[in-house]
Amino acid sequence: MPVTDDRIDNELPENGAEQLTQAEMREGAGMKQEAFLPEDYRPAEDEPFMNERQLEYFRRKLLAWKEDLLADSRDTIEGLQDSTRNIPDVADRASEETDRALELRTRDRQRKLVGKIDSALRRIDEGEYGYCEETGEPISLKRLDARPIATLSLEAQERHERREKVHRDD
Repeated sequence: MPVTDDRIDNELPENGAEQLTQAEMREGAGMKQEAFLPEDYRPAEDEPFMNERQLEYFRRKLLAWKEDLLADSRDTIEGLQDSTRNIPDVADRASEETDRALELRTRDRQRKLVGKIDSALRRIDEGEYGYCEETGEPISLKRLDARPIATLSLEAQERHERREKVHRDD
């Protein structure tokens, strides 16, 4: 293979081996090159399931969602630090504490969501994303687009919820 312009070092090493391209180095380091994705791209049923474009679409969607959640968390922390003032009125203080407790519960749910997003990103990297954990069948693109952290197909999720309901009613 001839040495091309995108090689890290245009000279061959003394042993005659070729240098790696930056893309080859990224892949070797576990950093995949991004697939080209038009801005208006949406996964379609008529393309191969979980091809590079679909995986990149869901990776970007998950990363954007995660960044939004982390930004909200930063805002909450700043807001909580700002609201440490002393409120003399008992009713106002109770209202402030209720708001703070609600905000903290919301952030706790979002923290758990970040963990699920990280798991989904890991599944993308491992080639397992988009397949039902229970059946191994593909999860519908509509479901993944609506809930990109889904690990079960709609049918498997419904079965899971029915089993939970039965056990809760016992």
